[in-house]
Amino acid sequence: MNLGDDIRNYYEQLVLDYFHAQELHLRYDEEFMADLCCLVLNRLPPRYIRNAVDMAFFLSSQERAEMDKRVADTVNESLAFLLERIKEEGG
Repeated sequence: MNLGDDIRNYYEQLVLDYFHAQELHLRYDEEFMADLCCLVLNRLPPRYIRNAVDMAFFLSSQERAEMDKRVADTVNESLAFLLERIKEEGG
């Protein structure tokens, strides 16, 4: 039994969807995006699932909207943090 293949953090997909919607992958290189992804996911609470259908069934529309807002806010805060850090380092 390999549980690692079946269990994942629901926020991972929400974050990647937000990155794509904002076209961040077109503005920043892969290394920056990987750093941003790690920073964002470490700032969000984990929500582990086995299937996306599980979350769709158990989440109300209000809860989903709150999760989407939390992702947007956390991405924006983390992006500002990383850009400021690059600026301070002279990059």
